[in-house]
Amino acid sequence: MCALFFIGDVIEDFRIDGQFDNPHLILESVAAATLIAGVIFLMVELRSLLLRMSEMQLGLDIARGHVAEIIDAFFAEWGLTDAERDVAIMMLKGVDNDTIARIRKTAPGTVRAQATRIYSKSATDGRAQFISLFMEELMSGDIAPEETAEEKSGQGSTALPEKKTQAPKQSSTKELT
Repeated sequence: MCALFFIGDVIEDFRIDGQFDNPHLILESVAAATLIAGVIFLMVELRSLLLRMSEMQLGLDIARGHVAEIIDAFFAEWGLTDAERDVAIMMLKGVDNDTIARIRKTAPGTVRAQATRIYSKSATDGRAQFISLFMEELMSGDIAPEETAEEKSGQGSTALPEKKTQAPKQSSTKELT
């Protein structure tokens, strides 16, 4: 807006005076040219920032998809039932057992039993260790499942991510929230 004012003022002053040797006219011309250059620079910079934001959003969307693949791969490796998968997803989201029971319209004891089976199948001792399995995968930076030699040649199915837990331990029957 300022640049347009200065340009209009320079044009009007030049039309009235007819000469470009007036210091006032030169100063206004330089100011107008600088403002125009600044506007152009900011437009280019804004465009590059918007492009970078778009690329970052795409990266986040891809990462979200990989997280879902990792979770599904672990659940398949552990052989979780559909009900156990539902409970495990809600546990990963931080939902407590009583709320899971209300959402699934089951008894809290059923959810506790399902959670205990999930801990047993995943070789974890409780909710915190169960969640830490997935956090460890995310923080390791190796989100994408690795390809096996069979996959690279076009044979075989998708490899499951390597499980980061130790040998299965005795599961606890007490509720861990």
